[in-house]
Order: sequence, then C-alpha cells, then structure tokens
Amino acid sequence: MSENKDPYELEGVSRGRHGRKPFPWLTACLVALVALLGLVILTPIPEKVRRKLGLAKPPKVVVKQGPAPKPELVVKEKIVEKVVKIRPAYYDVKAGSDVAKTSMGFDFESGVKENAGRLTSIEREDDGTYEAKYTLSVNRPVSAKTFEEVCQVNPALAKILPGLESMMGSAKVSLFYKNLYDNKAARLQKYANRLDKLLTKHNYYDCQTMLEMEHPETKRKVFLLQGDMDVVSDGSDGDRLATMPEKIVNSPYYQPFTSYGWPKTGTVENPMIAGWRRMLSKAKAKGDASEISRIEDGIKDLQKRSFLIADYDPFIVIPIDVIRDRESPYGPNIGDYVVVIYGESIYPAIVGDAGPSFKVGEASLRMAKEINNLASSYHRPVSDVSVSYVVFPRSSAEKWSAPDYNFWRQECLRLLGEVGGLGEGYQMHQWVNTFPVAEPEEPVATEEAVVPVEESESD
Repeated sequence: MSENKDPYELEGVSRGRHGRKPFPWLTACLVALVALLGLVILTPIPEKVRRKLGLAKPPKVVVKQGPAPKPELVVKEKIVEKVVKIRPAYYDVKAGSDVAKTSMGFDFESGVKENAGRLTSIEREDDGTYEAKYTLSVNRPVSAKTFEEVCQVNPALAKILPGLESMMGSAKVSLFYKNLYDNKAARLQKYANRLDKLLTKHNYYDCQTMLEMEHPETKRKVFLLQGDMDVVSDGSDGDRLATMPEKIVNSPYYQPFTSYGWPKTGTVENPMIAGWRRMLSKAKAKGDASEISRIEDGIKDLQKRSFLIADYDPFIVIPIDVIRDRESPYGPNIGDYVVVIYGESIYPAIVGDAGPSFKVGEASLRMAKEINNLASSYHRPVSDVSVSYVVFPRSSAEKWSAPDYNFWRQECLRLLGEVGGLGEGYQMHQWVNTFPVAEPEEPVATEEAVVPVEESESD
C-alpha cells in the first residue's frame, strides 16, 4: 500500500532530512544588508558623498583679528629648535651703568658695526642679527728674575737681606709660576661668559715672581715669592679660645679648619662645634646625605684636633697645588718657616694653610693688621705686589703643635743666618700672645642637649 503524501509537497523539492523546514536565506540576506547600511551611515562616507553631490553645508568659519594661528605641530617644532640652540645667560646691566667700567677691573672697549640686512620681519626673528661680541684679552706677565727686578718693588730688600744678591746668580724662575698662570688662564676660559665669576684684574696680576734660590756656601734653599696680600680669617681652637662670636659660630661660610693642625690637648670643646651641630640638624631635616657626611666628619675633626686662628696667629697661605707637590725640593710645605718682608718691616711666620691654585699673596688677619691696621676680611692690607715671602722649604722638622711665637722667631732668624742674615740695623718683629685669659671650664654640652634651630631666611 502506498504512503500518504503531503498534499502541499512539490515534485522534486525536498524539505530536508527528518522533515525539517529549509533555512530562510532570503530573510538572513535582508538583515545583513540593513546592518551593513547602518555601519556605512556611521562612517564619513555619507558626508563625503553629500559633499561630492554638493548637498553638504560649508563649515562655519570663525574670523579672528590678526594673523591666523599656526598649526600646533609647527609651534612645537619651533620650541624644540629653541631648546637645542641654547643661549648663554644674559648679562644683566643695571640702568645707567657704564659697561666700559667693569667691576672686575678690565677695560671694556665698545663700538657699533652696521651691516646690510634683509627684511625686518626676517632680521628680527633670526639670531645673530643684533648682538654684541667680546673677547677678553689679557697680557700674561713674566716673572721678575734679576736682582734689580726683585728689588724694584721694594728697594730696601738689598739692605735687609745682604745675602740675596749672591743667591740671584743661580736663581731660576720656578715652574710653579708657570703653573699659577696656567691655572689663571684655565679659570678665565671656564668663566669667559660669566662676568661675575671672572678673576679681577687685581687677582690676575697678583704675583711678581716665584724664584728658586740656593745659597752658594750653606746650600740652604729658598723659595722667594713676591705678591700682594689678601686676608684669610679661618681657624679655631677650643684649647686657646673657648668662645667665639655667635656670628662666626653660626656662619655657614666660616672655615674652622686650617691645614696646620695638631692633636687637641684640653677638655674645652671647640666653640665652632655648636654651630656645626645646628648645621647638621638642618642637613638631616633636608635629607641631604652628602652634606650630613661632610658635617659629621668635620665635627669629629674639631673634637680631635686644634687649628691656627687667623685673628691671633701669624701665618701665610700657599696655593694648594704647590703644597701638594712632593718632587720639587723648593716646594713649600705646611709648617715651613717663612719671613715676610714689607717695606723695612720683617715678620716671622709659618706656612699655615693651602689656598686656591689660581691666586697667591694671602696671610692671616693677625699678620694683615700688623701691616695695616685697617685690614679686614673685606679690606686687603697691601694692594701692590711689594710683599716678599721668603720661604724655607722643608724647614719644619718638629711635630706640629700649638704656636710658640718665640720659637718661630728663633727658627726664622737661624734660617736667615744660613743665607746671609739680616742687614745691619734691622730687627725681626716679636709677636706677642693676644689670646684672652682663659676662664674656668664649664660643662661641655652633649649632642643630645643641643636644640635644633629653625632655619631663617638670613641663612
């Protein structure tokens, strides 16, 4: 018997397996087409088509006064270019000042040179179209090397040091003189564009000579330096000076150390330690590790050693590169005895400290005031190069200790005797102790008892 057929079944068309209806392809195509059109509408394509057909509205234009702003990209490129082409800092000239008279002492020649240019709009934007150029021109001096040249700055030298002329025959200009002016030139080159940091004319021409001499008979060596005299006011020593002015104790610039120092013998604390503890508190509050380390090391040194005090002790300063030299038999060392001659006055002293490598002619405030009672940290006692520093290199054989002015004088007289002695009628100055009478010792404040001081604007 035959099967019953679906009355709606068409001949040759199958409904699929298991009698399921076929997939609605037509409906699916219509849905996909609608979705595609939706995506197209969200893109810039419709707007482009409208502009193509002339149906789009023109963009609203905002008119501004002045030139149209440059694109942001162009501005950024211009800024980068300015950063790459770094200019030196401008020299700030006060209103009404005459640049021909500089504070550093050098003459400033000026003039105007006019060149043919381009359009104003171009010239005003370019570098180098309106500028001033300067070249610092200096004449490097030569060292005095004859007897006449040495006596030129102080004619009394021939009488004060009768043995000087006999040593001049074999005298030679020290290499330290060349090094000194090499160091000056290097500093000028380094700060050529910083008028505020250049050496002054005075400090450039501060050395008349550096001579290495030897007495023909005794073979005693002498290092003769002629220059000016500036003031040094450093140093501290609790054993000899228990108190110092608060202005100095709290000063971040005062140096309580000198190169010449010796083991502390007393129990009175160095007065500068109180100020350094305050500085330490401030450094710890700021978290400055390097400054903390520097101050802590300094406090330890002040607790263990004593130093010369420029207000009371007569000493001179020699450039540090000369002090560090260990090869030249004529190179002065810390502790060497020295005779300072100015006019017809003769002063015994020692080499007590090391100074900058680009200047000479520095002495303690005690020495400076003896020569000129107007001398201070801000007023040099001698401005010309007429001071003669007669240094006896390698002459300090004893251990360093607190100054003994009588012993220093005896040693200087003995050493002068080995090079001809003092001329007839001349006497060497006798230093006296000017330290205040020591007061009864008071309990030493401990570090924990020191109350940190708030930092003020004046610091």
